Amino acid sequence: MVAVTTLFGMQAAFAQAGSPAVPDGVAVLPAVSVTATHDNDYRARSASVAGFDETPLQDTPASVSVVTRAQLDDQHAKLLSDVVRNDASVNNDYAPVGYYQGFTIRGFPIDLASAIKINGLTISGEQNVALENKDRVEILKGLAGIESGVVAPGGIINFVTKRPRNVASITTDVDSRGSTSAAVDLGRRFGDQSQFGLRINAAKENIHSYVDGADGRRTFGSIAADWIISPRASLQFDAEFQQLIQRSASGYQLLGGTAVPSAASASKLLGLQPWTKPVTTDALNLNTRFDYSFNDKWQGYIAASRSHTMIDDNVAFAYGCGYVPSCGAGGTSPFFFASNGDFDVYDYRSPGEYRRNDEVRAVLTGNFSTGWLQHDVTFGTSVQRRVVDLSNAVYDYVGSENIYGPNLTFDPSPNSPSASFPQLDSRQYSVFGTDRITFNDHWQVLAGGRGVLLRQRSWTEMDGPATDTDRSIFLPQVAVVYKPVAPLSFYASYSKALSLGDQAPVRASNAYAFLPPVVSNQVEVGAKYDWLDRLNLTAAVFAINKPFEYAKPDFTDAGYTFTQQGTERHQGIELSAAGRAADRLTLTASIAAIRARAYDSGTPAYEGHQVINVPRLSAALYADYAVPHVAGLDLLGGVNYSGSKAANEEGTASVPSYFVFNLGARYTTKLGGHKTVVRLSVDNLFNKYYWQDSGELQGDAYLFLGAPRTARLSLTYDF
Repeated sequence: MVAVTTLFGMQAAFAQAGSPAVPDGVAVLPAVSVTATHDNDYRARSASVAGFDETPLQDTPASVSVVTRAQLDDQHAKLLSDVVRNDASVNNDYAPVGYYQGFTIRGFPIDLASAIKINGLTISGEQNVALENKDRVEILKGLAGIESGVVAPGGIINFVTKRPRNVASITTDVDSRGSTSAAVDLGRRFGDQSQFGLRINAAKENIHSYVDGADGRRTFGSIAADWIISPRASLQFDAEFQQLIQRSASGYQLLGGTAVPSAASASKLLGLQPWTKPVTTDALNLNTRFDYSFNDKWQGYIAASRSHTMIDDNVAFAYGCGYVPSCGAGGTSPFFFASNGDFDVYDYRSPGEYRRNDEVRAVLTGNFSTGWLQHDVTFGTSVQRRVVDLSNAVYDYVGSENIYGPNLTFDPSPNSPSASFPQLDSRQYSVFGTDRITFNDHWQVLAGGRGVLLRQRSWTEMDGPATDTDRSIFLPQVAVVYKPVAPLSFYASYSKALSLGDQAPVRASNAYAFLPPVVSNQVEVGAKYDWLDRLNLTAAVFAINKPFEYAKPDFTDAGYTFTQQGTERHQGIELSAAGRAADRLTLTASIAAIRARAYDSGTPAYEGHQVINVPRLSAALYADYAVPHVAGLDLLGGVNYSGSKAANEEGTASVPSYFVFNLGARYTTKLGGHKTVVRLSVDNLFNKYYWQDSGELQGDAYLFLGAPRTARLSLTYDF
C-alpha cells in the first residue's frame, strides 16, 4: 500500500508544530491522504470456501485457489471445465460434451451431491452452472468436513455471485465453429442512502460443438437483490434459472480392455441416431441470507437455499461389445469396446431425473479475550436434505457399429421408461464450532469440529424394499499457524470427513446398491508468502486416506461385486502463484505432483500403480502482459500440462501426457465515451490431439478427447 501526503498537508503539519516555515497570513488547508494499492485482477485476497464467511487467504490453514471474474472473462469461460484448468490439482472426471461434468480434486472424484456450492450453500451438482452472474470461483483442495459435513475427500467448489452495483454492459461472443452468445449485465443501487440494490444477468447461447451432431442451445437468467435494512442488518437474495438443450456425446472405451484407440475422431458422435433427442436440463438455484450485527464483536447470519435440476436424458449410448462376434477375441471383456473397434449401441431414455438439495444454516461469529489469548469463534447449525427421483430407464441394445466405420441407423427400442419414483432421501443434521486462538503476533491455533447425524433411505426399484442408513459422527479439525514475519505463514492441519458410499455399477452382482458412508482423513502442511503485497506464493504437502471402493472381480454370476475393501491413499505436493510478478506481468500458476495408490484391496492387479485418471504431474499457467507504448493492449496466454493417466483399474493401459498452449489478447478502449473491451483467444493453439479425460462413471471407464483448436472473439460494451 502506498500513502502520499500533499504539500498542503505538510504545511499543516508544520503549522501545528509551530514551525516558522508557514508565513503569517497564509491559509493552511487540512491534510489530504491519498491511498493506492497494488491490486491486480487475477489475485484474490480472501475466500469464503474454507470457512463460514469471508476469510483472508493468508490466514487460512488450507489450500485454496480463486479464479477471478477478470480471468473468467479473458479466457472466455463457459463451463466449469474452462475454470478449473487454472488449477493443476483439478482434473476432468467423466466430463462429456452436452452433459453435466464431473471432476477430481487431488485425484479424488468430487461428489456432485455435496461438493458444488453457490455462496457457500450446497446445490444439485448435476448441472453446468452458468458463469455470467458469478464474481469468482473458489476451490478448496482437500477435506472439507467441518465446512460441509458429508462430502467427498477431494474438496469443494464454490461459486460466488455478483452483488448489485451500478453497472450496465452487454457482451457478444462468437467462436470459430459458429457458436454465438449474447449476455447483458444490469445493476443499480437506489434509495435515499443506496440501501437497495438489484442486478440482473441474462444470456442466450447457440452452441456449435466440435463433436458433429452435438449442437445445442442455452438460456439463462438471474437476479441478485440486496437490502441494507439498518446499519446492523442486511438481507440478500439470489435466484438463477438455466435451460440447456444439447445432444450428449458418448465416450470411447479401451479396445479389448487394454489399448487406447488410435486415430479416434474428436468430431465423431458415436452411435448417432436420427431418432435420438437431445438431453434437456432445467436448473433452478435459489438462496437468501440475513445478516445481523449485535455489536462490534458479535455477528450472525441465517442462510437458506434450494437447488433442483430436472433432466430428460436421451442418448444413443456407445458401450461395450457384448453383442458382436469380435468381442470374445482374446478374452475381451464385454464391458469394453472390441479390439477391432466394434461397439454396441443402446437406446437410453431416462426422463424426469429430479434432484433437489435444500439447506438451512445459522452461524454466529465473535471475538473475545481470555487473559492474553485472543479468540475468534464460530458456532452454528445446519440442516441439509438431498432428494433424488429417477425412473426405470429404457436401456436396450439396438445395434452395433465400429469407431472407424460409418454411422449406421438402427430402430429404437419399442419399450418405454417407467414414471419417476424416489430413489434417495438423505438428511443431514449438524452442529459445528471453531475457535481461532491467537497467542501473539506469531502463533495461532485453530480447533473445531462438526457433529453430523446422517439419516438416509434409498430404493433401487419402484415399490421395492428400502435401505436405511443411520450414522452419527464427530469430524474434528485442528491446525497450527506460525508467522515468523507478517507476509509469511506456515501451517499444519489434521481433519476428518464423512462421505457417502458410491453406487454399484450395473455390471456388478449388487447393481445399483448404495454402499455405506466412509470416513476419510487428511494431514496437510503448507506455507504462504505474500511477496511485496503483489504476488501470493503457496506450497502444500498432503496425505489423504479413504476406503477403496471398486468393482472387485469374483466368482459371482456377474463376475464383479462392488465393495469397500482396503485403503486408497493420495500423497502429493502443490505449488502455486497468483498476482503481479512484474510491473506489466500478471499471472496465475500451479503445479501438482500426486502419488495415488490402493492398498490391501484383495485384488493385487489393482495395487502398486497409479489409480485410474490421476496424473502423477500436472501444471497450469496463465499470464497477462501489458504491452508497453500501446495503451489498453494486453497479451494473454498460457499452457496446461498433464502427465500420463491410467485408463483402467489394472493400470495396464494409459493415455499419454500432453501440453496444450493457449494464446489471446485484450484491448480496452472507449467508444462514444463508454468503456469497450475486445477479447480474442485461441485455445489449443497448435491443435494438439490429446485425451483429456480417462475417468469412470459407475465403475466403467471412458475416454474423452480434448477439443481441437478453437478461436473466440468477444466484445463487451458498457453503456
